[in-house]
Amino acid sequence: MAGVIERRSIDVVPDDERHGSAVSQFTLWLSANLQVTAVVTGALAVVFGANAFWALIGLLLGNLAGGAVMALHSAQGPRLGLPQMITSRAQFGVRGAVVPLALVIVMYVGFFASGSVLAGQAVGELTHLGQTTGIVLFAAVTALAAAVGYRLIHLLGKVAGLVCALAFVYLGVRLLERADLGALLHDRGFALPVFLLAVSLSASWQLAFGPYVADYSRYLPRDTSPRATFWWTLGGSVLGAQWSMTFGALAAAAAPGAFVGHEVGYLVGLGGTGLIASFLYFVIALGKLTINILNTYGGFMSLVTSVSGFRGQRTLSARGRSAYLAGIMVAGTAVALVGKDSFLTSFKDFLLFLLTFFTPWSAINLVDYYLISKERYDVPALSDPAGRYGAWNVRALTVYVVGVLAQLPFLATAFYTGPLVAPLGGADVSWLVGLAVPAVLYWFAARHDTARLVDPRPGERQ
Repeated sequence: MAGVIERRSIDVVPDDERHGSAVSQFTLWLSANLQVTAVVTGALAVVFGANAFWALIGLLLGNLAGGAVMALHSAQGPRLGLPQMITSRAQFGVRGAVVPLALVIVMYVGFFASGSVLAGQAVGELTHLGQTTGIVLFAAVTALAAAVGYRLIHLLGKVAGLVCALAFVYLGVRLLERADLGALLHDRGFALPVFLLAVSLSASWQLAFGPYVADYSRYLPRDTSPRATFWWTLGGSVLGAQWSMTFGALAAAAAPGAFVGHEVGYLVGLGGTGLIASFLYFVIALGKLTINILNTYGGFMSLVTSVSGFRGQRTLSARGRSAYLAGIMVAGTAVALVGKDSFLTSFKDFLLFLLTFFTPWSAINLVDYYLISKERYDVPALSDPAGRYGAWNVRALTVYVVGVLAQLPFLATAFYTGPLVAPLGGADVSWLVGLAVPAVLYWFAARHDTARLVDPRPGERQ
């Protein structure tokens, strides 16, 4: 098992440990999206008012827009050999990066919890032990797989991608046997607010992968084409998400009473009974296992990055790795058990809440990497608060805060609605503001900061 269990955490992956090809990003992100939470996300567009026709178009646009941003982050992995969030130190400072990191950790715990609610239903039915026990069992298996690490994650992605694709083809056929596709798509009345909600739901789904997507491309050989990494990541993530969300939107339009609030039971009932039902429960759990491992692994990386910024830690013992992973698992499981009875509404608000905080981070990170630093970072300085990037970059943190605040007038959630939402007919366009404003501000603020630029000298160019 020595070659299987991962030893690396936030340290650079050396060239002699690099392996694989960019195609691996397609299979991983396809499997990460062919799962029941993505189905629920697609269904939300219809549940909250869009007809199926415009919901599907809005979901596709959001997946493409958010997926392109997410795939740009993925292309950083082979070049740097680092997990995603540690590169935030180049923008926010070695310790200042803890600000977006804290929110990222909340995201991982939230997605772990929401996924565990749905997977727990499947595991509970499969084992006849009930949802609560199913959630706990699922969380334990997730933590164990995340502890093994990178190679198992990609292997599971290949297996789960194939199995879940076959299951979704079968379920799609069964759905169309019960519902008239032409009738579902017949209503083409356009309403901008709910159309933009559909775009925002899928965009937020894709953008939420941004803080950890490079974690799963960092072992690729350094000479892997950035374009190949970008396109394989984008293709897998958009195809998987749109496939799942389309199914969810059509299912919600065809049988809103039977589907909403009973997503797992509806999917299994659609497929059949007996062995087929057991297989579908297994597929649902397998699909959620893949993405929940990513959330646990990403949360582990973010916790280590946060703590090491203050402790100067670059490597991690096996015991330390287990402790961080256990912390993410326990927190996510607790949230799942507490919130399992109000899942659907809470998840919609959670997605839009996440979007508010991660679009500014994503904009700053991408502008800095591609336009300011020209894809070169001083990797040793990422661990040195007295080095090139400093401990706290007040300028970047200020831009980040402004980017978050700029979205508030355009934000529409259950707990807060901005003053400019009503004049826009109820449409939520905050994520567009959250990408544009910090991108422009950061470019103007950092473009003349030559002290941060890295000369392409041997051993320093990364």
